[in-house]
Amino acid sequence: METDVLLYAGLFFTAFAAATILPLQSEAALVGLLLTGHPAWLLLIVASTGNVLGSIINWIMGRAVERYRDRRWFPVKPESLERARGWYKRFGRWSLLLSWVPIIGDPPTIAAGMFRERLLVFVALVTIAKVGRYAVLIWITSRLAG
Repeated sequence: METDVLLYAGLFFTAFAAATILPLQSEAALVGLLLTGHPAWLLLIVASTGNVLGSIINWIMGRAVERYRDRRWFPVKPESLERARGWYKRFGRWSLLLSWVPIIGDPPTIAAGMFRERLLVFVALVTIAKVGRYAVLIWITSRLAG
């Protein structure tokens, strides 16, 4: 039981960190736990919750960009901020439905904060994207694993 708690916590924190600007992927952890018999519904909840909360960190960073963007320690490059700004200006809040896509999914979550997207709208769209991605991954893995 204690081992399971640690495994789920590991999945949560991996999914959380993967949603931030850190270069991590949570899919392997989720698939590994799924293939070792952990319940798909619980994995979906744990990974999605961590991933959505990690995206909220990006939104918060976006809110703080103007105040901190010129600081040496600020983790996002100016080019990345401008790319995110352009993407968000062009596609608006609907770009958040692509927040599940590796690499290109993080900048819109930062831009949403920069453009002061309402948190409730942000969470709703990001949750749809993140839960959808993990649900599809679970479904494919279940079908392939037989």
